[in-house]
Amino acid sequence: MIRQTIRATLCLASLCTMCPRALPQSAPADPPAVSEPVPYQSSVVDESTVPLPAYTSLAAQIGELLADPAVARDHWGILVTNLDGATIYALNEAQLFQPASNAKLFTTAAAMAMLRPDDRFTTRVIAEGKLARGTLHGNLILRGGGDATFATGYSLPYIPPSQRPKDAPASAPLGDIDELAVQVAAKGLRVVDGDIVGDDTLFDTPYAESWSIDDMVWGYGAPVSALTIHDNQIDATLAPGVSGQGPATITLTPDLPYYRINAQMPGYAWTPSVLTQDWGRDSLQTFDRMPGSLDLQISGDLKPGQPPVHEEVAISDPAEYAAMALRAALLSHGIKVRGNVTVRHRANGNLMSFSQESHQPLAMPPAMQESIFRPGKVECEAQRVDNGPAAHETILAEHLSPPLLEDIMLTNKISQNLHAELLLRHISEEKECGSTLGRSAQLVRAFLIHAGLRPDDFVFYDGSGLSSHDLVTPRATAKLLQFATTQPWFPDWKASLPVGGEDGTLGSRFDKPPLKDHLFAKTGTLGEARALSGYLDAASGRTVIFSIFVGNHLPNTSDDRIVVDKIVAAIAAAE
Repeated sequence: MIRQTIRATLCLASLCTMCPRALPQSAPADPPAVSEPVPYQSSVVDESTVPLPAYTSLAAQIGELLADPAVARDHWGILVTNLDGATIYALNEAQLFQPASNAKLFTTAAAMAMLRPDDRFTTRVIAEGKLARGTLHGNLILRGGGDATFATGYSLPYIPPSQRPKDAPASAPLGDIDELAVQVAAKGLRVVDGDIVGDDTLFDTPYAESWSIDDMVWGYGAPVSALTIHDNQIDATLAPGVSGQGPATITLTPDLPYYRINAQMPGYAWTPSVLTQDWGRDSLQTFDRMPGSLDLQISGDLKPGQPPVHEEVAISDPAEYAAMALRAALLSHGIKVRGNVTVRHRANGNLMSFSQESHQPLAMPPAMQESIFRPGKVECEAQRVDNGPAAHETILAEHLSPPLLEDIMLTNKISQNLHAELLLRHISEEKECGSTLGRSAQLVRAFLIHAGLRPDDFVFYDGSGLSSHDLVTPRATAKLLQFATTQPWFPDWKASLPVGGEDGTLGSRFDKPPLKDHLFAKTGTLGEARALSGYLDAASGRTVIFSIFVGNHLPNTSDDRIVVDKIVAAIAAAE
């Protein structure tokens, strides 16, 4: 049997992003005569310090930027158009690139078109069994309805950082769970004779195809669940020892006893730990977890006196964690629970592969397809609707999510992977009264073709862009951006995009005039791929559409990002 470990390493560095371990080396007995290698130095300079030279055309300016040796070997794709789709500049616009988080443009646009902006999703506590004299003779079910913001502590609607009150109190990390426990207690329940069951059967597949096993340890690669809680992640804080030496302090928020941290594991020769010590290099921590295991190993070192390190660790089974949280909350409100924490998941019974299902044409006449691509929920007969109770179940408590539009705003602004995945699954749930990942991808694909995108210009395996198999052309991205401008939902969708120098993932980019507050775009970063696509207010006063993709750039460098920003500045000045 091959044992795989989810392993991720965190480096802290002030001047670099790569902290290699020193490996023992032995010199050859008779080394050949070679010239001394010249250390690599980037010739790319940030656009805020050196102005672009005056060229006669946009093509000449971009050509000069891409000729720089630091980025000349990268794979570039660029398309700039007017709002009507007329081409202004094109380079490799029909070639395929990894979109990274630019995939969220496609997912959120489909959600805006097919779902309702005021859609809300319900998390329920349901008594499964007979209720008599304050005792439930059966199980208590915590059933998820796909609320992405449940027990996260987000303050919605989204407010740009510059407008947020500085003294706003922080929300309790599991406040929504406590609210449900209060409602249950108010119904007079005093004893649960069965188990607390976390039920996330509304959705299937927690992981998309080709998500990297290395991503599974981190919050950005958390499993997708209809019973999402606290973004399906735990916040870990590592701080040096108080005396500047000895073991570091590891704090988890929320602090439920879910993971066993640095426990001695059978078959392992040592117990991991994080120590306070100065090795004369940057601090280094490693996070390890076997798939399906609740043993989380955190090892490494912190420098004495350094600031705490904050990381987000994925929850292995969110439904189990949520049920555990509810059990603890019920106990704190005086409700006795005699059973244990259990879970109910939905098996993926689809016989087709994801690729087969997602590429199937819709089996319905064109007139019916038109209704699919408009907002609205299909009413289901003889099926459970909206996560509601069965005949033998009694609702004891409910929590309603914020409106869908508020979550779309959050998803695009901060590039939240999990929320994009939940949006994708809601599409088939609302349109067909039952969600599968492949069916949702099929509906999104049909919508994009309906919007005018060429079928061979995009392939999506997920909704967030975390899959390394996702592919898209600049031409398809620009077409989506152009199509959106013709839709009634466009103003709200455009407002969800990060704004240059203002908020979201562009809060610290384009923070000087004339680009500040005049760029509305979605970022994307995955491995050696980078993307930026959106709308740009040009010097002439008109708005243009642009899509820029970079593939195969050198690892651990930002030269390509700097050139992307300079290209945007060139487009704005030329148009």
